[in-house]
Amino acid sequence: MLDVIRLRVLVAVARHGSVTAAARALNYAQPSISHHIARLEAETGARLLQRAGRGVRLTDAGRLLAERAEEIIGRLDAAEAELAAHVGLREGRVRLAAFPSALGTIVPAAAARLEAETPGMDLMLTEAEPPEAIRMLRAGYVDVALVFQHYQQDTDPEPPSAAEEGTRGRLLLDEPVHLVTAASSGHASTAHWPAHHGSGGSGGSGGSASGGHGELADGQLEADLAAYSEHRWIAGCERCRSYLIRQCARAGFTPNVAFTTDDYVAVQALVAAGLGVTTLPGLCLRAARHPGITAAALPGARRHVFAITYGDPPDPPATARLLDVLAQVAGASSGDHVPA
Repeated sequence: MLDVIRLRVLVAVARHGSVTAAARALNYAQPSISHHIARLEAETGARLLQRAGRGVRLTDAGRLLAERAEEIIGRLDAAEAELAAHVGLREGRVRLAAFPSALGTIVPAAAARLEAETPGMDLMLTEAEPPEAIRMLRAGYVDVALVFQHYQQDTDPEPPSAAEEGTRGRLLLDEPVHLVTAASSGHASTAHWPAHHGSGGSGGSGGSASGGHGELADGQLEADLAAYSEHRWIAGCERCRSYLIRQCARAGFTPNVAFTTDDYVAVQALVAAGLGVTTLPGLCLRAARHPGITAAALPGARRHVFAITYGDPPDPPATARLLDVLAQVAGASSGDHVPA
């Protein structure tokens, strides 16, 4: 059976990059670190470290074991914390990882409600994009991960499910994705843009089809993505970028991506300055809205936001309470729409 202390040592070496740094982090003597690694190699029958110049690096076997060990140790630490809370040794604690636009909208509202209704609960927040949030969840660093999946209603066979092996997902929000363009085309850099973008007023205002927008029944604008095939585009994270490319491919063109940033505030500023167009989900526009942009819903384009937990039910009381409050806050805001 693998020794947990030796697994912690291996994880520390992997995380800090050297035996010396691992010894410092764990407050061990350096020979003790080497001893634990040697014993772990004997237990596994595999070479875990190899020399690299004056330092060491993990072998393939070492990296594999370190990744699994990080998950195991994280779950052990989480179990210890949950048990301590269960027997009353400490107040309820729940840790949440969420992507930026959720941290700018539904998370603060949920945190405020928890503070008012459950004053003894300790809520800890971490910013993380979905892949990192899931990794933190599996490793036991957080109890709940907020993630998203894109969905195209008219082409995808079924709505997405964010749950993976060992995890459970709860759908919090089904939100639209918008085409975001400059509210005015008076910027010098738009001189190279197609005539259909317009030369006066807001891009798409008044429901003009020539502006690349059509009018929906409730007064919102609907985007014609193909009308912007000659524009420069602004892309975000890898997941969002792949969805943008997929959307543009459906409209018959490959986007000319001129700028890349995950910062939705910076994205809107670039659009307002006439430097490109982009797509953004509703939460991004609710978290921060630049006055110099126009937003128009992309037909059938949705983003599903999930709260993910790890392990079998039931969830610890603090986790269950957080999930309920997140669902209440998201449900209360799901009817909101982003004005053009």
